[in-house]
Amino acid sequence: GRHKLDRSLAAGQPFFLNFCHYAVHAPFQADARFAADYEDSGRSPQARAFATLVAGVDQSVGDLLQHLEDRGIAEQTLIIFLGDNGSDAPLGGPHEVACAAPLRGKKGSHYEGGMRAPLIVSWGKVNAAQACQQQWPILSGAVQSELTSICDLFPTMLDITEVAVPDEHPMDGQSLRGLLAGKRDSTRKPHFLMHYPHEHRSSYFTSFRNERWKVVYHYFPGPQSGGQRYELFDLQADPFESTNLAATETAMLRSMMQAMMAELRACEAVYPQDEEGQAMSPIMP
Repeated sequence: GRHKLDRSLAAGQPFFLNFCHYAVHAPFQADARFAADYEDSGRSPQARAFATLVAGVDQSVGDLLQHLEDRGIAEQTLIIFLGDNGSDAPLGGPHEVACAAPLRGKKGSHYEGGMRAPLIVSWGKVNAAQACQQQWPILSGAVQSELTSICDLFPTMLDITEVAVPDEHPMDGQSLRGLLAGKRDSTRKPHFLMHYPHEHRSSYFTSFRNERWKVVYHYFPGPQSGGQRYELFDLQADPFESTNLAATETAMLRSMMQAMMAELRACEAVYPQDEEGQAMSPIMP
């Protein structure tokens, strides 16, 4: 990645570097450079290997940031660091409070530990006098609590590079310009739809979040949902999803299901099929 970056700089061109670390994905093979740091942790060999891989990513990102500094372009380089899904650390089961503690679940789960991912955005080196940082201020040391998704990155990059999008081009997501400056953005929808019409750790489900409320619909209720078709959580009061409110908050459940089904229709979603091969659209409670 650094060599391609240098070629762009030598040619006087701007660059976009998509740097995907595969290291924290299974199979978890230890990075020998950091193995000694975790030998006495009391964790399993797989967990210790995962820790060394995280340390390796940290080292790699640090090397890249130092390279930007050495080339004198850190102040005008935007860094976006994120995971593409929830944690997959080899700790606990897919629906437990374990690898994403205190959140419940891991990658592929319908719980928050499988859906939330870290997002850190910063200039390579902070300098408020730098022209692009004045145009695109990022509030240092701040936590932005508004809901975002990976879909927001594309319109954000187009916004910062001043690239227009044709009107007929469909766009999922919105620019993060205001949120990065530490502001609230009333134009954003506080929605997040996750649709799994196939098998995985959590199979055949749709999850929909609207502000503090989250509903999970299971097309085939089973052990992963406690035998329940509907799960309803108040994430403000219960961010760890320990109490299913579907049986008591019936009006909210219906409201959330209606909104979820509307989002699925808008996305022209594909549904699981029954034994006769017919599409199984969600059933209202």
